[in-house]
Amino acid sequence: MKITAGVMTMLVFLAGCHSGDKGASDARTKTVEVQAMTLSLAPITRYDVAPGTVVSEQQIQVASRLMGYIRDMAVREGDVVKAGQLLFTIDPTDIEGQVAQAKAGLAQADAALNDAKADFERFSNLYKDESIPKQQLDKVKLQYSVAESQQRAARAGLDTAQAQLRYAEVRSPIGGVVTQKMAAKGDLASPGRPVLVVENQQKLMVQTAVSDETYAHLKLGENVLIEISGKQYKGVIERLVAAMDAMSHTHLVKLAVPGANGLISGSFARVSFDVGSREGISVPKSAILQRAGITGVFVVDAQGIARYRMVRTGSEQNDMVGIEAGLNPGERIVVGNAGELDSGDQVKLTEGKAQ
Repeated sequence: MKITAGVMTMLVFLAGCHSGDKGASDARTKTVEVQAMTLSLAPITRYDVAPGTVVSEQQIQVASRLMGYIRDMAVREGDVVKAGQLLFTIDPTDIEGQVAQAKAGLAQADAALNDAKADFERFSNLYKDESIPKQQLDKVKLQYSVAESQQRAARAGLDTAQAQLRYAEVRSPIGGVVTQKMAAKGDLASPGRPVLVVENQQKLMVQTAVSDETYAHLKLGENVLIEISGKQYKGVIERLVAAMDAMSHTHLVKLAVPGANGLISGSFARVSFDVGSREGISVPKSAILQRAGITGVFVVDAQGIARYRMVRTGSEQNDMVGIEAGLNPGERIVVGNAGELDSGDQVKLTEGKAQ
């Protein structure tokens, strides 16, 4: 491991001058009773930490089914809405014209049907009196059938136009929160073009992407560690997408966060996936210190002198911290009362449990 000149200078400072506020003579002569442990290799869980995002399991992009200008916008981003609540209104002028036209067409078809029905009834009576041939009655009957069909078509046209008119008022399909607004009052709305996004905040989950190597270790229902806004949560793998994304060459993974309260959609998350184990060194958190901005531990030499040594830490598990670099098996480190030490202090050792 390479140590820069700046870091070496800092280590020299830690070794000789850290206790300046206590007095140099006191630092040279002080003996501190501490608990120590002898390091050994042991299996250390390996984690792949992937960035993720808190997302809603139920996210709806709300669009208009009509082409028209947005006349009124009833909500803003952040508004809580109920299912069926009015979101925005499309100018219904064109649709109202279609409804009026369909009503006129139905009235015309009704009148034609009444005439055809009257003709059919009159000709049926004439046929009974043998005043007209059956061929003439069949012709009138056909005209009556055509009038019925035209009346049904006109009624269907009116029903369609009135249904379209109802679509001028766009309502929320779910209860949730308005998270995005992609259009404003006066904008032209068209079918398929989202105007608002509504999310169900009661069904939040974490979404992330992992490499093919990490994906091979994952199973549905497996527990994972998730960190969101400095808080740790226990997540559960709920969905694994076998197909890889063509651009990032990663697999999509979705995780439930049962019992988590106060999560906010869009928040950044760090997801730690267990991808096996390796032989390594781990130390208790109590052994890890920060001195002058440097992470390290106190190593006890054969003469019983504590020396502060910089280390590179890895993953944490059950109050133990993996050490990536800086320590070797067989060395003794201070795990109790380390905060009272300065580099160069004499120590009185009480052996702790070897790890």
